[in-house]
Amino acid sequence: MNARLVRLVLRRIGAALCSLLFVVVAIFALTAALPGDVADMLLGQNATPDATQALRHALHLDQPLWLRFMHWCGGMLHGNAGNSLLTGRPVSEMLAPRLYNSLLLAGATTLVAVPLALVLGLACATWRDSVFDRVMTVLTLGIVSVPAFLIATVSVFVFAVQFRVVPALSDIRSIHSVGQFFLTFAMPVATLASITMAQMIRMIRACMIDVFSAPYMEMAVIKGVPPVRIMLHHALPNAIGPVANAIALSLSSLLGGVVVIETIFNYPGLAQLMVDSVMSRDVPIIQACTLLFCMTYLFLTTLADIVALASVPKGRGA
Repeated sequence: MNARLVRLVLRRIGAALCSLLFVVVAIFALTAALPGDVADMLLGQNATPDATQALRHALHLDQPLWLRFMHWCGGMLHGNAGNSLLTGRPVSEMLAPRLYNSLLLAGATTLVAVPLALVLGLACATWRDSVFDRVMTVLTLGIVSVPAFLIATVSVFVFAVQFRVVPALSDIRSIHSVGQFFLTFAMPVATLASITMAQMIRMIRACMIDVFSAPYMEMAVIKGVPPVRIMLHHALPNAIGPVANAIALSLSSLLGGVVVIETIFNYPGLAQLMVDSVMSRDVPIIQACTLLFCMTYLFLTTLADIVALASVPKGRGA
């Protein structure tokens, strides 16, 4: 790794840290701007102003914003996300099982989506403008254009209500066998994978077509190199960076879909916990969940940029 590459990587990591600082400030500002607070939710509309003020003082909600921000940042730096305003339990204890469930769902989706998207994206680029490529282009464009909640809702109506082949809700507590695992995860994984794959296929196809148009690729074709060797020996090594970017960006968009999918299928994950916390104005949980999502997005995009920087395309002889 040469000095120039090290500087570029350090610069990208520095930009990610600056983005994280902005995200921290934005998260606190947005949660502070939410109408109402947990004191109103706990005491109800019939509470007296004195009772509401006393509860807000007990929960430290009457402190200045800058002081609450400093306390929150200090706690996060020490790994302490605070306590839930509703239950009083540590936020980390409430997040741990939900984070595991979300990682399980994201991992299953990634294992399904990435290999299939790679194969289909490479196939579309290899047989560009063929019937297969045109069908995949129309199909992926249609999926990308449809909101995630509509795909999930239609899937529930067709496969759970009409044909009754899979359950409508993903109750992971009822899993006691491999068959139950596949049935429980079939709907959310299939929905998330289809959305992620549609974006990934289009981006991988575009990356590979750009590589195929390079002069050294044309020279390999002219010299009669077999298509499989062209793909494995020439195209893929020079497309690692762009393909890694495509996969990372598609997986980062998975985070937004998780919020919708977990809500529709009542999946007990991190996104579902965040949605419930927004309804109850449990600010520490909202802040912790949002920060985790943003950090994951920054990690994926930064990792993709570093891989792209480290992968210096260079033509190869036949």
